[in-house]
Amino acid sequence: MAATDAPRIVIEPRSAYAVRARELWSYRELFYFLIWRDIKVRYKQTALGASWAVLQPLMLMVVFTLFIGQLHGVGPEHIPYPVFTLAALVPWTYFSNALAGAANSVVGNSQLVSKIYFPRLLIPTAAACAYLIDLIVSFVVLLVVMAAYQFTPSSHIVLAPFFVAYVIAVAVGIGLFLAALNVRYRDVRYAVPFLIQFWLFASPVAYQFKVVGSQYRLIFALNPMVVGIEGFRSSVTGVGGAPASVLVVSACSALVMVAVGFYYFRRVERSFADII
Repeated sequence: MAATDAPRIVIEPRSAYAVRARELWSYRELFYFLIWRDIKVRYKQTALGASWAVLQPLMLMVVFTLFIGQLHGVGPEHIPYPVFTLAALVPWTYFSNALAGAANSVVGNSQLVSKIYFPRLLIPTAAACAYLIDLIVSFVVLLVVMAAYQFTPSSHIVLAPFFVAYVIAVAVGIGLFLAALNVRYRDVRYAVPFLIQFWLFASPVAYQFKVVGSQYRLIFALNPMVVGIEGFRSSVTGVGGAPASVLVVSACSALVMVAVGFYYFRRVERSFADII
């Protein structure tokens, strides 16, 4: 073979935004294993097991109904308040759990990260996807509660999976940023629970949009979960609250946060094994 016929391999640095879909696909079995392992570990040696997926949104619904639902104008008049708030707690509970799981996922898998190579994106993504079982269970509970109140689901319920996909993307995107930040600054694991608690009351879970003061609506619109919560609740119950302009701003905010989280994670993932 002549020298000119020899194959040439060019090694070039990848952009921080680059994702090799073929590489991710080749590690799909590891991705499934990480999801299954997280599910097993979460419910191992628990007395109630998967019942926690039901109790968490239900208990919050009861608390909001007893203490916030009694306030005038907090919820719409033509829908039972427990249904109104539980329809928002279903996507919110998934988001809060997935965000916390993704934020601590890389540090929690330090031995795996420091020993072998695989796409690091799989770890936070698997940690977030592991809570989809809880989401499905809580959605079934929502349907049962709606039936108990004789409230018929909206015909737009077929759109609910699209808003679920939106919430997953937001949880993974922000989780990537927090996971990468947590590797370098371990304070993040203490800040995440406080962030989630604050985020809950800054989201339209226990109240409808119109109770937000006009001077705070721009800040409120920057919350990326407004689209996920309002969209999911509207698709299931047929009750919408936030105007289209607020939803557009919220969606744009989500796009920016997800892009920043993805970029930062890809930027610093090469140093994980050295500092973890």
